[in-house]
Amino acid sequence: QVHLVESGGGSVQAGGSLRLSCVASGNTDTAKCMGWFRQVQGKAREGIAAIYRREDNPTYAKFVKGQFTISQDNAKNTIYLQMDNLKPEDTAVYYCAARPGFCTLLDLTFDSWGQGTQVTVSS
Repeated sequence: QVHLVESGGGSVQAGGSLRLSCVASGNTDTAKCMGWFRQVQGKAREGIAAIYRREDNPTYAKFVKGQFTISQDNAKNTIYLQMDNLKPEDTAVYYCAARPGFCTLLDLTFDSWGQGTQVTVSS
């Protein structure tokens, strides 16, 4: 199983930007697809974006609308989530996840998860 560690969360004012990072280690061959998810307190976890490692064809949730960008650095076994024009409703715990199969945005299909990083956006 692959081990995932997120970083880059924090507090920012509305309109600001953050970049999250997720480093994969261990059995990275099982991380064919990696994705970002978030969970607002009291709500279900939702998929944001996913990307095939070693390829450049990301998938985004419809609500993203250009606000978030997923990218990767395969040499560092790292994926990123660039978040721009942040709004208070983007406040959530953001998770990185990986799965050995094709990319989806369904959290139940991912079997490796990071610990999460808190993002707080103030108005």
